[in-house]
Amino acid sequence: MTATTVKKRAATGTLIGLALGDALGFPTEFNDVPSILAKCGPWREMPLPTKAFVSDDTQMTLALGHGLRTAMDRGLLGPLRLERPLREEFVNWYQSPENNRAPGRTCLTACNLLKDESRLWQDASQIHSKGCGANMRVAPLGLAPGLSDEQRSGAAQLQSALTHGHPTALAASDLTAHAVRLLAQGAEPTGLIGLLRSYAIDNRTRYQERWLGDLWTRSQDPTPEHFIARGWDECLAILDRLRDAVRTVSPETDPCLATGAGWIAEEALATGLLCFLLFVDEPVTALRRAACSSGDSDSIACLTGAFAGAYHGADAWPVEWADRIEYQSELVTLGALWD
Repeated sequence: MTATTVKKRAATGTLIGLALGDALGFPTEFNDVPSILAKCGPWREMPLPTKAFVSDDTQMTLALGHGLRTAMDRGLLGPLRLERPLREEFVNWYQSPENNRAPGRTCLTACNLLKDESRLWQDASQIHSKGCGANMRVAPLGLAPGLSDEQRSGAAQLQSALTHGHPTALAASDLTAHAVRLLAQGAEPTGLIGLLRSYAIDNRTRYQERWLGDLWTRSQDPTPEHFIARGWDECLAILDRLRDAVRTVSPETDPCLATGAGWIAEEALATGLLCFLLFVDEPVTALRRAACSSGDSDSIACLTGAFAGAYHGADAWPVEWADRIEYQSELVTLGALWD
């Protein structure tokens, strides 16, 4: 399938794809590649677990999706309208008995602080954390229709900032949502890195004050522009590494060796994109490559699945896989709303 093909439910494809990647990578996280191969056999034949459980990556994507839907149902999307339902959804996730999938410390710490309704969200934000927990969940903001560029960018950064306040977490979330949007709209993968670099350069000193308020003052930066530029500069550096990797890396090697292990935001974005770009026309193989990696396998594969699903649509995924993914009905319902 090519980008000229009529899109077949790109939102559903994205959400099912990220959940499938999550379920493939969840059992291999924290393992090196030889251990994964010993456990799963040849990586190109890696099976989806019989019980296709997902991690906090998919759970928090759904939390974001539900919060975004609530906010958009109430009228024009703005920071206050989004912050309230998002905060509620994140706290509900934090307190849920299903929050038992090895969630990240940053999300747990921030969501515990967000429980206090009198606390400004900026005071709950973990300003020094750029873990991948914010951009692994941001795909819904690349899918929701009718948003302006300013709304999409601001909302992507705000949802990150509720937990991960580091400027690189903000920039990587913005870039991830932008990549999903571009692919869902039919952008050619061969030009994707260039489009993302241009976007990063254009936004390098644009601090989203309407959405972020005085978040930057929690850092040691002299100005808001200096604060946000640090994040975009780290993303630009990893995009340069990604551009080189796409040309030189063997598909048979661990992708984390080229663009990073994915525990931090910019590396998760780049390594997830690398796996997608190595196998543009083989979305299931892309997921397997991402899951058979030495780093944050579930988050890397989650992002790979989002990119592949946005580009190819829902038909990218085997029906017998899609039908048994955990939270399948919620994912399909949300996807149908935006398709």
